[in-house]
Amino acid sequence: MVYFVGAGCGAEDLITLRGMRFLEKADVIIYAGSLVNPMLLDYAHTGCEIHNSAEMTLEEVIEVIKRAEKAGKMTVRLHTGDQSLYGAVREQMDELDRLGISYESVPGVSACFGAAASLNLEYTLPGISQSLIITRMEGKTKVPEKESIQSFAAHGATMAIYLSSGMTEELSRRLIEGGYEPETPAAIIYKATWPDEEKYFCTVATLHKTATEHKITKTALILVGKVLAQGAVKSTDDSGSCTLNYEKSRLYAPDFETEFRKIREGGSNK
Repeated sequence: MVYFVGAGCGAEDLITLRGMRFLEKADVIIYAGSLVNPMLLDYAHTGCEIHNSAEMTLEEVIEVIKRAEKAGKMTVRLHTGDQSLYGAVREQMDELDRLGISYESVPGVSACFGAAASLNLEYTLPGISQSLIITRMEGKTKVPEKESIQSFAAHGATMAIYLSSGMTEELSRRLIEGGYEPETPAAIIYKATWPDEEKYFCTVATLHKTATEHKITKTALILVGKVLAQGAVKSTDDSGSCTLNYEKSRLYAPDFETEFRKIREGGSNK
């Protein structure tokens, strides 16, 4: 049996309990050595056979799995973040289907969620943005024409951009060309949740300047959108009151009825 396990975005304790237990039981682990925290391999038992897929081709990965299956061993294919995002897992699964080898997937915490936690960020604020676009710049791997940065930027939604920190100058240009204002808030999060994480706030216009100043060219996630600048702003008078830059959720409004809560008389969500 083969288990495709999402390792999480960096910190070794952000792997799921299910993923950790499979690592503890695995006879063979094939891990994405260029991105997965090597401390996760400490969960492996003594005698576990470990392979670094950063040094392997697809054919070599499948060959290791075939040998393990023939010997009746259990394999964990350990991918960074969540393997459903830029994990190149479908091609592996298709090969296993062809060979009649069973497999299951265990989800992981992707970098965009690790980054949101590091920034204490909510991506979907009422009145600001109700959508999160997860995408990447075109590089060595092409993207469909209808999924260009410019086309997504036209929506003005929150955007999490993977695999693009080495192309920030072009990224900035395309984001503005697509519709974001130059002063739209942005952030660069290098190695989200790792011990050596770095995070920098900037704007769409200053993305490249910020990345260059901090020598960030890889292993970083770029966030764009007005949610990055939302919160409570104190009034300038003596009242000390705060004004929200977004709308409160209706979910907890006293005048909003749900299956579990009746409307509170005289309630207001202001």
